[in-house]
Amino acid sequence: MATQGVNVALVGASGSVGREMLDILVARQFPMRQLVALASTRSVDTELTYGEKGSVRIQALEGYDFKDIDIVLASAGSSVSQEFAPRAQSSGAIVIDNASYFRMHEDVPLIVPEVNGAVLDTYMKNKSTRGGLIANPNCSTIQMVLALKPLHDVWRLRRLSVATYQSTSGAGRAGMDELFEQTQAIYQNKNMERDKFPKQIAFNVIPQIDVFMDDGATKEEWKMRVETKKIFDDDSIDVFATCVRVASFIGHGEALHATFDKPVDVDVARRALMACKGVRVVDSNGGQDYVTPVECAGEDDVYVSRLRGVPFDDKSLGMWVVADNLRKGAALNAVQIAEYVLRHLP
Repeated sequence: MATQGVNVALVGASGSVGREMLDILVARQFPMRQLVALASTRSVDTELTYGEKGSVRIQALEGYDFKDIDIVLASAGSSVSQEFAPRAQSSGAIVIDNASYFRMHEDVPLIVPEVNGAVLDTYMKNKSTRGGLIANPNCSTIQMVLALKPLHDVWRLRRLSVATYQSTSGAGRAGMDELFEQTQAIYQNKNMERDKFPKQIAFNVIPQIDVFMDDGATKEEWKMRVETKKIFDDDSIDVFATCVRVASFIGHGEALHATFDKPVDVDVARRALMACKGVRVVDSNGGQDYVTPVECAGEDDVYVSRLRGVPFDDKSLGMWVVADNLRKGAALNAVQIAEYVLRHLP
């Protein structure tokens, strides 16, 4: 482990996830010897404050030399990652990338530390050179697989149907701004502008996240399917997702119907989830003891509620899962990966 601290570069530092990463690094006392904040040229010289007295000025990502950087935390979009990540890796940095571009590359580990951290340990131990590339999964996938992992360990997941209720922050600051501006326009009886989303988002839900693919699924739905298989290292798991954008600012909700190889027991499932690090069960077998996305904003845990059996199928469970998509769904998971990486640095 790097006992003297490491040099960290934050790519996409001006965005919502980048700022969350910075806050989490400080809160978790990540051992940074040096912090470099990088973004596009329009954000250069913007000052970011963190902790009690810390501040850093954003530098331009374009042309930056990563030779002195140990770990890169990136949240800047696939086209940006495609250009800079190989360059940073070849300079000897470990890149932890939140974009989707590298996730399904065979030689790139896709990691949720509580679920498949052993894969990351193996990856780091087997490295013969400096540098590396590790992918952060999709926000909706992260919270889902974390809630399913303890149940998969007991009964083995076989089939999954999921409907998501994803907040506008999943589309970045521009998505949140569009919700706010459209809502304001409706109340003020003004013309409503639409740019970030394919339909009106204010007071509405949109059953499309990302582009449509040839089979009628959206790319977000495809991500949930293929990423789940890769994280669990099991191509036989069937996943059917319907991903929906909803008129909220932070926090994703998911309604899961999971089917396993063996008959399940709700009480056993509850105990397994309660013992899982990073999962919090708020469920009283009835009543209003459940968590909504508003209540999980700013929280690190994934919350599971409305855990119940399926009357017509003794091998299936239903549950409601929520998490802050900017934290565990992106920034926190990336920092947790970096903490794993630290174990293997000299």
